[in-house]
Amino acid sequence: MKVKFIIFVFASIWLMLLTRVFFLAIQSNNYYSELSQNNTIKIEQIPPVRGEILDLHNNPIAINKLGFKIALAPHLLSKKKQHLFEEEMNIIVKLFPSLDKETIEKNYRKKDSFYNHNFIDVVPFIPYEDMMPVYSILNLRENIKITAAPKRFYPYNNIAAHMIGYVARANKKDVEDNPLVDLIGYTGKTGLEKFYNEYLQGTPGERKIKVNANNQEIEQLSYTPADESRKLTLNLDMDLQQYISKLFIGKVGTYVVMGVDGAVLSAGSFPNYDLNIFVNGMSYDMYNELSSSLDHPFTNKLVHGLYPPGSTIKTALGLLYVTTDLNERWSVDCKSKLPLGGRIFRCWKHQGHGRTDIVKAIRESCDDFFYKGSLVLGNQKMQEGLKRYNLGEKTGIDLPNEFIGIVPSRQWKYNKYKRIWNVGETLNMSIGQGDFLTTPIQIAQMTALMATGKLPTPHFAKTIGDQEVEPEYKEVLTPKELEKLPIIRRAMYQVCNNPHGTAMQYLHSKVRLAGKTGTAQVIGIKQDIKKRKLEHELSYYNRSHAWFTTYGPYKDPQYVVMVMIEHGGHGGLAAGSIVSDIYNKLLELGYIKKR
Repeated sequence: MKVKFIIFVFASIWLMLLTRVFFLAIQSNNYYSELSQNNTIKIEQIPPVRGEILDLHNNPIAINKLGFKIALAPHLLSKKKQHLFEEEMNIIVKLFPSLDKETIEKNYRKKDSFYNHNFIDVVPFIPYEDMMPVYSILNLRENIKITAAPKRFYPYNNIAAHMIGYVARANKKDVEDNPLVDLIGYTGKTGLEKFYNEYLQGTPGERKIKVNANNQEIEQLSYTPADESRKLTLNLDMDLQQYISKLFIGKVGTYVVMGVDGAVLSAGSFPNYDLNIFVNGMSYDMYNELSSSLDHPFTNKLVHGLYPPGSTIKTALGLLYVTTDLNERWSVDCKSKLPLGGRIFRCWKHQGHGRTDIVKAIRESCDDFFYKGSLVLGNQKMQEGLKRYNLGEKTGIDLPNEFIGIVPSRQWKYNKYKRIWNVGETLNMSIGQGDFLTTPIQIAQMTALMATGKLPTPHFAKTIGDQEVEPEYKEVLTPKELEKLPIIRRAMYQVCNNPHGTAMQYLHSKVRLAGKTGTAQVIGIKQDIKKRKLEHELSYYNRSHAWFTTYGPYKDPQYVVMVMIEHGGHGGLAAGSIVSDIYNKLLELGYIKKR
C-alpha cells in the first residue's frame, strides 16, 4: 500500500511538471512571442526642423544653420567600458579642440543610467564646415553617433530683436508645458518665436526599427517624415527696420510703424541686443551687465513698458468730453493755475492759454482745459470711456505676455490701496499723469482709432504658412462719437500744421500729418516751486518721457507712427525729427501713395 502511495505521489508530481512545461512551451508561446517582438521593435521620434521667419519681402529673419550633434553609446562608464569612454572623449576633443572635455562628460553623466539604452547627446552642435573634414573618422566608430542638428540663426543680429525674440535651450518648465520640446531641445523664449512656437516647431516624424539584444539596428521597418515645412511671413520690412534703428542710436525708447489696419510694418525697442548670443550662450558677466542696466535692454518696451501717457491721452478724452456732458463749443479761460483742495494745478504754459476750446486745447495741449473738463465728467465716466477705447486692456498684438496698463478709478484705488479717491487724482488723470499707465502699443492703437473710427488689432504676421492673416477690428465708438470725431482729427492736424501747434516747428515731413505730442513727468513737482526747471536742466533720469503719436496722410490715413523716447523731454522736440524721417522713408519706399 505504501509503495502504491509513493508511486502515486511521484506520478502526480511528474504530471504537474509535464503540464507546466507544456504550458510554457506551447500555450505561452504567443504571449512570449509578442513580448519578444516588443523588445526588438524600437520606435524613434524624428525631431522636426524649426520653421523659418521671413520679412515682407521674403528676406530671412530667423533661419537654421546646418550642423551636426555628437552622441555616445550608453553604459560606457562601467568598469569594463570606462576605457572606451575615455578613448571616445579624447578623439572628439582632439578633432574639435574648442570643446571642453569636462562639459562632454557632464552631459553624458546626466542621461546615462541602467535604464537608458539610447545614445546620449554630448555635443549639441558642430558647424557643417567643421564636421565635414572629420565626419568619416567619427562615423566609423561604433560608440559614436553623428546626426544632423540645425541651429537657429538671426542674420540681422540685433535689428527688431525684441519683436522677433529668440530660441534657446529648453528648461524643465518648458518641457512640462510642451513635452515635444524634450525631443527638440530648444524652444521659443520671447517675441514672435515664443508666440508662434507651437506652429514653428512643427510635429515630429517616426522611425520604426528592429534591434538586437545589444540595441544594434537590424533593419528599418517604417519611416514617417517630420512635418517641418512651416514658414512664418511677417509684415515687417527689414530694410525699413534697419533705417529706423539708426535713428535711435544713443536713445532709449520704442516706436511702431503700423498700418491703420493693424499690420506692423516696423517696430523696435531700445537699447536692444544681439539675438544670437542667447542661442550660443552668454557669459555670466555679459548677462549681469545687460540685466542690471537702468535702460532695461531685455524689456520689450512696446508691450512691456508701462508709462504715463501724458498729453497723448487728450485726444481720447477730448472725444469723450464733446460727446458726453460737454460739447465742442464749451471753453475755459486758462490762466495757468487752478487752485483746488489746497493745491495748485498748473498748466504747462506759464502765462496761460486764455480762452480755449477743444481744438485749441489739443493743438496747444492746454492742461487747464482738461482739468476743468474732468471736473464736469468725473472719474467714473472718464474711466469707462477710456476702457471702451481699449486702454487698460490688451491690444491683442501677437507678442507674448502683453501688459494691460492702468486706467485708474475709485474702485481700482480702493481694491489696491484700501483708500478713497480724491478729486486731485481726477485732474491728474485728465492729463495722463498720476497712476495712469499705458503701453506704447496701446497709444498707437488709440491713434488708429482716432484716424479711422475703427480699433484695429495690431499684428506682425502676414501669412502663417499659406494662410493669410486677415485684419481684425472692434467697433467701439458710439454713433455720436463717430459724428464728432472730425473735430478731434482737425485738432490733431493743427498740432502738426498750425504755427501754434506743439509739433509743427519740429517737423520736416513731406507727408501731411495729424498727431499729438506728450510730455509725461516721471517725478512730481513740489507745490512751493514757482518756476519749473526746463527739461534739459533736469538730471537725465528725472526728465520727462517724450511721446509723439501720429497718423498720415491726414486726408487719407494709411499709417500710424508712434515714437516714445524715455527721458526725452518735450515730445515734439525729442521725436519730431524721427517721425518726419520715418514718413519720408515710407514715401520714398512707396508705402504711402500721394492721392
